[in-house]
Amino acid sequence: MAKKILAVTACPTGIAHTYMAAEALQKAAKEKGVEIKVETRGSVGVENGLTEADIRDAHAIIVAADTDADVSRFAGKPVVNASVGEAIKNAVSLVEKALAKEATSGEAYMDQVAQAKKERGEQRSGPYKHLMNGVSFMIPLVVAGGIMIALAFLFGGINAEGTFAAALMEIGGASAFALMVPVLSGFIAYSIADKPGLAPGLIGGMLAASGDSGFLGGIISGFLAGYTAKWLKDNIKLPRNLEGLKPVLIIPVISAFVVGMLMIFVIGKPVGSLMNGLENWLTGLTGTNALLLGIILGAMMAFDMGGPVNKAAYAFATGLIASQIYGPMAAVMAAGMTPPLGLWLATMIAKKKFNTEEREAGKAAGVLGISFITEGAIPFAAADPFRVIPSLMAGSAVAGALTMLFEAQLRAPHGGVFVLGIPNAVSNLLLYIVAIAAGMVVTAIMVSVLKKNVVNQ
Repeated sequence: MAKKILAVTACPTGIAHTYMAAEALQKAAKEKGVEIKVETRGSVGVENGLTEADIRDAHAIIVAADTDADVSRFAGKPVVNASVGEAIKNAVSLVEKALAKEATSGEAYMDQVAQAKKERGEQRSGPYKHLMNGVSFMIPLVVAGGIMIALAFLFGGINAEGTFAAALMEIGGASAFALMVPVLSGFIAYSIADKPGLAPGLIGGMLAASGDSGFLGGIISGFLAGYTAKWLKDNIKLPRNLEGLKPVLIIPVISAFVVGMLMIFVIGKPVGSLMNGLENWLTGLTGTNALLLGIILGAMMAFDMGGPVNKAAYAFATGLIASQIYGPMAAVMAAGMTPPLGLWLATMIAKKKFNTEEREAGKAAGVLGISFITEGAIPFAAADPFRVIPSLMAGSAVAGALTMLFEAQLRAPHGGVFVLGIPNAVSNLLLYIVAIAAGMVVTAIMVSVLKKNVVNQ
């Protein structure tokens, strides 16, 4: 009987890496003559979901995820764990590892379950992964809230005057933005402790938001709630007939009390003061300091194109939107659009540096670039990292620096040119476009100069 493997792909934003990894795994499986079904957990939710029958009949499962992928359902099955980046770059290797796994026998089932639980616990222990899980759930609120506020300004002016504009502001500012920090905190805790962590995480996030400790307080409360709930879940032992009280009564009440008291009496005020200091510094940035911040954020966005460094810059800028600081978000999106756009331009002006396949890929990179999907640059960077990545970082640094220098502000954290078309979503729009164009040109010129001519075009 032919072996069948399954896969799950999930990246924090659920926009590009998720689907690129799925496509790479499907292509690798086809090369190996193996049947594969890939579940994607993207920004639109779960697509091509794996059924119980799929899991039962599968030889092994590849989990290529940088955020929660609901791996508990695979207990007892051989699992190959990887990041989405690894799936994009080394899909064939992952398929080979999955095929090499021993099929689960009836006798080995309990051992497999125990091992799967152990691996799952280890896999879920990374703070970065928990943080990105929270960010991934927060992003839709930021996007929806930011666009609603921009529309409120469009219809009611800077003070959102009028019934319709006030309603839009109520939806975006008073509701969507008010939920950002609690959702960030709640789903960090959920990533750590599953459902028992959600309630204390949300409560801690509300206290962070109301106590002015902002997204920093939300991050702290999320980790505090998650690890508190996890410790209680692992260490409280009750008779079997009382076990049902743990997730709905004992753990939420105790962990909410611990997190709440710490946020109110210990953590809230000092983190609030730190947050206020950060906000005042960012608000007052001018000249050299603004340029420096733009350069750092820009270079981070291009360094690994959707990887941990890129996501750290993105999470920083997104979190500041909750504090009504929009400059870093503008720098981050400009810098994220620049790498694929610069490569598209390079394939147009320096055709001798690229083969036919790369020139065609350049067209796709341009479309991804205008959509703020930095991952469109990955194929070029993977093929020639030592020449391409420095070029991308230079162009993105220029875009980020100019954005900060021009004092552009962006209220929505995603969408590329499709957001730029919404009135009031971006301030200093013309200069913002100039910043993106300048970064794109710098990237294209550097790539054109550094890359060697291809022999067979």
